[in-house]
Amino acid sequence: MKLSHALRTLALGAVCAAWLGTASAAPDARIAALAAKERPALLDTLKQLVSIESGSRDLEGLDKIANLIAERLKAMGGQVELVDPTADAYRMEDTPEKIGKAVRATFKGTGTKKIMLIAHMDTVYQIGMLNKQPFRIEGDKAYGLGIADDKQGVAVILHTVALLKALDFRDYGTLTVLINGDEEISSPGSRALISRLGAEHDAVMSYEGASIKEDKLSLATAGIASVSLHVTGKASHAGSAPELGVNALYELSNQILQMRDLSDPATGLKMNWTIAKAGTNRNVIPASASAGADVRVLKVSDYDRIEKQVQERVKKQLIPEAKVEMNFERRRPPLEATDASRALAAHAQAVYKELGRELGADDKVAGGGTDAAFAALKTKAPVVERFGLQGFGAHSADAEYVLVDSIEPRLYLAARMVMDISHGKIAGY
Repeated sequence: MKLSHALRTLALGAVCAAWLGTASAAPDARIAALAAKERPALLDTLKQLVSIESGSRDLEGLDKIANLIAERLKAMGGQVELVDPTADAYRMEDTPEKIGKAVRATFKGTGTKKIMLIAHMDTVYQIGMLNKQPFRIEGDKAYGLGIADDKQGVAVILHTVALLKALDFRDYGTLTVLINGDEEISSPGSRALISRLGAEHDAVMSYEGASIKEDKLSLATAGIASVSLHVTGKASHAGSAPELGVNALYELSNQILQMRDLSDPATGLKMNWTIAKAGTNRNVIPASASAGADVRVLKVSDYDRIEKQVQERVKKQLIPEAKVEMNFERRRPPLEATDASRALAAHAQAVYKELGRELGADDKVAGGGTDAAFAALKTKAPVVERFGLQGFGAHSADAEYVLVDSIEPRLYLAARMVMDISHGKIAGY
């Protein structure tokens, strides 16, 4: 029998309480000191990263930032590879012909645990926007395009590796860093690589940023899909000979109306028609019409259910002469909470408590989809999201920033998690 959401939350709280009771009351002084030392260096790295425009379709910018990241990881002893994911791309309607490279770095240790840290270097911004919004620090806020989503994640990973190197910590079996350049366009190229590597590791920590309102980790995110309908009819004069036409708009309207009730609040499945267009002139029977729907699911299995329902409904036409084409795209799977991910999050909460800070963690679905879901798709190992800095304004044109004061606690947390996973200290998995 599946636990209710309330019981799952209580279970997470119980695990966390157990850890809080056994965790050291004081932080590890060595790690805390190194985290403080890395703070100005991390800010310098953020300035470097933000100063490179790297929109998901900007191949020149993506190459530049990928090379910078690769050089930094190689200098710290990683076996570094630039991976071109274009050939294996999952092709969607908006997938570019060529996809930016991913940076994969492997650090070999003396232990057995395999740990992966992931983030993305691409942004949603257009070339030229940097000129008006360069990196700047105002009080406790560091501003820049893409700084919260997700260049802070790249920086935190780079300086976590640097901190571990300063500690001469190599007790993991393998520490893998994967930074991709296509997350903002639904990771069409890197999704297969992320899923494969996720299945090969004992734990995956994803470094999307946390909110300024809730300093918390995410154990679950929504899956995202889209439905595209295109109807082909036949044009004719709307005044003198409408009967000679085939009205694509009528058929499109029929399709939308008969699929307006596919959402299922009980399971969190949502399907909403959001865009539509038809025709060319007021006095012409429209020969074509199209529409798009947004789909959200909480479980991977719900994709099969909603896709089958759409396929069945689309067969019921109002106008037999019209041609109806449907395309269902699985843009992102959902990240589903597991006992293993709850255990990992509970341990993170205990570590954060050493710093006198509270860290949230639950399986409430919030925010958009992330690459963590691809990492979790083929594994039972823990995958947890939002290990990055606290921030605000992702995808905004003028208000994106991270909190400078979140640097030290997040670096401390990242380093401790790698060390504790390596030493087998995570209770529950």
